[in-house]
Amino acid sequence: MGNGTVQCKPSSGVDAKEDEQVTIELEEPVSLTFALKYLNYFTKATSLASTVSLSMSKDVPLVVEYPISVKEGESVGYVRFYLAPKIEED
Repeated sequence: MGNGTVQCKPSSGVDAKEDEQVTIELEEPVSLTFALKYLNYFTKATSLASTVSLSMSKDVPLVVEYPISVKEGESVGYVRFYLAPKIEED
C-alpha cells in the first residue's frame, strides 16, 4: 500500500507550550513497523487525555497509554492499547 517514517525529536523550552512538549527517554534505538490502520484507531482516545505515552522495545508490542485524570494531578486510570509490530520476512 505504502510506507512512511516518523521521527520524534524532543522539544521544550520557553517557546514550547506545556501541552505540546515532546519528551523522549531512550535506552536503546529501536526500529519497528506497525499497521497504520490500528494506530489510527488508537488516536480516537486522544480526547480523553492531555498526554500520550508510547513505549517501544525490540520484539515486544507497542504500548500506547492515555492517562485519564479528573483534575490536574488526580489520576483515575488509563486507557492502554497494545499493538504487535509487523514481522518482516527475510
